[in-house]
Amino acid sequence: MKNEKPHIPGDGLKGLKENLIPDLSSGFSIFLLALPLSLGIAKASEFPPIMGLVTAIIGGLLVSFFMGGRLTIKGPAAGLIVIVAGAVTEFGGGETGWHLALGAMVAAGLLQILFGVLKLGRLTEFFPLSAVHGMLAAIGLIIIIKQLPVFMDINPSLTKGKEPLEILKELPHFIAGMDTKATLVGVISLWIMLGWNKTTHPKLKKIPAPLMVLLFAIPAEIVLDFQHTEPTYALVHIGNLTENIKYNVDFSGVQMTGTFIKYIIMFALVGSLESLLTVKAIDMLDPYRRKSDYNKDLVAVGIGNTISAFLGGLPMISEVARSSANVTNGARTRWANFFHGVFILVFVIFASRYIEMIPNAALAAMLIFVGIRLTHPKEFIKTFKIGKEQLLVFVITIVFTFMTDLLVGIAMGILTEILVNIFNGKPISAIFKAPTSVSFTEDSYSVDISQAAVFTNYLGIKRKLDAIPPGFKVDINLSHAKLIDHTVMENILHFKHDYEESGGKVNLLGLDSHRAVSEHQAAARVKVK
Repeated sequence: MKNEKPHIPGDGLKGLKENLIPDLSSGFSIFLLALPLSLGIAKASEFPPIMGLVTAIIGGLLVSFFMGGRLTIKGPAAGLIVIVAGAVTEFGGGETGWHLALGAMVAAGLLQILFGVLKLGRLTEFFPLSAVHGMLAAIGLIIIIKQLPVFMDINPSLTKGKEPLEILKELPHFIAGMDTKATLVGVISLWIMLGWNKTTHPKLKKIPAPLMVLLFAIPAEIVLDFQHTEPTYALVHIGNLTENIKYNVDFSGVQMTGTFIKYIIMFALVGSLESLLTVKAIDMLDPYRRKSDYNKDLVAVGIGNTISAFLGGLPMISEVARSSANVTNGARTRWANFFHGVFILVFVIFASRYIEMIPNAALAAMLIFVGIRLTHPKEFIKTFKIGKEQLLVFVITIVFTFMTDLLVGIAMGILTEILVNIFNGKPISAIFKAPTSVSFTEDSYSVDISQAAVFTNYLGIKRKLDAIPPGFKVDINLSHAKLIDHTVMENILHFKHDYEESGGKVNLLGLDSHRAVSEHQAAARVKVK
């Protein structure tokens, strides 16, 4: 009875009829969360703010029908701010840079569709987890630095085109010239974001923190008379939806061949990676234990990104904070994502004038909060507990991402993990292939992995594991592997959890002949000679 699954909600129209109220309710809550964040992400990405809402609308109204998961929320993400803003800058900045960046985004969207068609949804398994988390931490740090001048209502012309280190150097001057009223609104907004999860009142806890920021910031703007006493850049300006929805893409950026190709790769690779990792995480939270189709989800996100880019919108992913909130709110089907898009569309059409009462300092506070979560000291501590070598991979990825760009950062993280694995005894011959045999006797499967089980060869191991039918006893023998790295150890534990959820049993054999590099359950294991 322990493994008996609850009744699975229907999909399509059947799911709509069965789960209208919980999905509608969750969709409304996510709309309240997504509205200010989408505006802030677009503005921080050097896109017109309304394009953040356009992206969320497309992610809800269109992508819902194609996506491979049920509970993820599709929309613009803070994790892509650095790439999008970088693309706009390198393509010339301003409106020209925006239009040219859209060309690379269209190509990246088509590439994501191809990823899905070629069934490359498993590509998340190739990247070492600590390098991925390091990349996200670096993105968080860059977001914080770039939003500080907005937080203090500094004239955008003073920071245009500046790299994070240049902004840090100018920070004393920005602090000296900050706008007191706008900064006060920013400080209180950040305080709300940081402290709202500590609220104990049951009804107040249901209100998203970004909505509470708006409930404070908009009245504060009215009382402080921002409209007449502050510069125009102190408030959000979005314009009319119908005037902005048009063919906005410009493909002439292809003439800048190196830059164009670079951003196609970055949009497609980082966007797909972030999106798939979110889908994987939300599957683990799904109370109905449903498994998403990663490849179908890649195709859906690719379709959404292609259309979004043609119209001027940002790249979208399965966004982790909104998706997690969707599960917490009790959503049951893909219709919650659809409804969140509907509510945003209705609000933009009928209440856009209220959006233009939002101080940019309040939006900056929300994004700084996102950055703090991505690069929080707890992430360093958590990685250290997994193993010192993982902290090394994590920090090197952060440093190179911060000093160069995301592609170089993730590449250096991968290289560091490979060198660490070689140092720990991984045979060179096992870099991309781990000899893995599967045998069946009576009612059990035996999986024997030799030489080394590491992130670069895990895809082959995963194919063998995924081919095992559910409901059997599975023995995974690791006694002949000289090394099991953290990424593979984590993935094998996930396989064990998922397989046992489906009614089977998994035993991990041979680990007693290995030395764990830390006490963490998913720590790397080195064969004792």
